[in-house]
This record gives sequence, C-alpha cells and structure tokens, in this order.
Amino acid sequence: MYEEPYRWVEAVGNRRTYLDEQFRQGSPVVALGYDGGLLLTTVSKGTSKLYEIYDRIALGGMGHPADLEKLRFSLLEMAHTEGFNRSPSDVTGSRLVKYGIAPVIKQAFEEVYKAPFIVRILLAELSQKPEKDTLLTINYDGTFEELKEYAVLAATKQAQARMQEYLKAQKPSPCTLEQGLVLALRTWAIGSLAHQQDSAEVPADGGQETRREAVASIPDQAALLAHLREVLADKTLECAVLDRQQVGSSKYRALKPAELARLLPGDFQTGVNR
Repeated sequence: MYEEPYRWVEAVGNRRTYLDEQFRQGSPVVALGYDGGLLLTTVSKGTSKLYEIYDRIALGGMGHPADLEKLRFSLLEMAHTEGFNRSPSDVTGSRLVKYGIAPVIKQAFEEVYKAPFIVRILLAELSQKPEKDTLLTINYDGTFEELKEYAVLAATKQAQARMQEYLKAQKPSPCTLEQGLVLALRTWAIGSLAHQQDSAEVPADGGQETRREAVASIPDQAALLAHLREVLADKTLECAVLDRQQVGSSKYRALKPAELARLLPGDFQTGVNR
C-alpha cells in the first residue's frame, strides 16, 4: 500500500511521530565555543554519548545506543579512509555529514518497511582559527544544519528552542572554559527540565495555557542547580573538549573529574563530582 503516494506520506508521518516519542527520555547535548576550542557536554547513564571521530572532529549523540554506535563506526571508517587516501586536512565534518551519514539516515527514514535510525547527532569540528570552527546537527530524517558558536540536541523542538535562546542571551564572547562549562551545564538543565514539562500531563480546563506559561519561563539558577544535582545522583556528567593548544594531531580530550573540580565553581561541585 505504500506504493501509493498518500499512503507513503501517511506512513512517513506515523514514523516521525514514533521517533519523536523515542527521544522523550533522551539526554540533551550542548556544544559551544570557548577561547581555546570547542566544549561538548551531556549527561549519560552507562553508555557514553561523546566520542572522538578524528583529530579535530568530535561527536555527541542522543538516541538508541546501538544505532549511535553503528553510525559512529561508519564515521570512523569514512574519516580514516579519507585521511589515508587524501590527507588529514581533507577530513571535514561537512564532508562526513553531506556525503556520509546524512544520506544513509535519510534513506533509512524513508524506507518505511525497514527500521529507521533512532538518533540525533552533533558533530563538532575544530579549525585553525576560532571563526572557522563548525558545529553540525543531524536529525533522524537526515536533515542537517551547520552552525557557529553553539549548537544543541534536545528531545523536542520546544526544548531545543529554549536552550538556543538561553545560549544566545547568556554566552559571553570571548568565553573561557570555566564560563563555558557552567553555561553548558545550565543550558543542559534547561533542556532536561523542558523535556519534563513537555511530557507532563496537562489538565483538561485551561491546561494548554498553563503549559505554555511553564514552557515560556526560564527556571532560576537555584532551580537549575537543584535539577542537576538530582539527575547526577545516578547518572554521569560527560564533558570533552577539542583543545586548539593541545600538543599533537589529536585535539580531543575528555575532562576528568579532577579537571572538572578545578574548573567548576563550588556550588556546582557538590552535584557533579561524585
């Protein structure tokens, strides 16, 4: 029946609804530029969500761990093949997305008889100059966006919009790693709380208005910190940087607890350094 155009469109619509639902419990990902490179932050449970792909390219993702691993492996293979056959400077995030995984994800999404990839992916690419740094986001349907300065992944469009608005309003320029880390954690908490608000049950009378008001407001700093502490009681904070000053070809470095303890202000350390 999917050979009929209307049926195919209907099936794709159903698939989009199904995939949106799968991300309800997903953890947001925040990436932003600081004066020494690019910072990626998320919170995970069990399986890591931040990875090095190539010397200057890192990945953050949300979704099904098996799908994320499959696409990460594809990116690794493509990056190293390109680097060997051409040169390391020819391996770019843009090429990996446009000619690599975006067409694969799009095809899987549109083939309604097969399982789609349950993933949203963020690629961060460090350049020689800060103004050339690139952030790319890819949705489960293969659509992608190229951004500068900051990018986020979130479970819903509303949560993503709130995180982006917060970053736009709060991000200093230039931004130190310490400032960027605190800002990324607050932005993550905004996205996580927005997930909860979007998923909350809405009362029958006037519920829509109440929900819109709740979504429209940004929680204060104390509420964001309390939410972080609550979530990190049984989950792990993941932070990684692409450090422009790091010696050697690989610029990726995961931030260890000792480094986080040195970078974060005291009121954040109670929750994140467990």
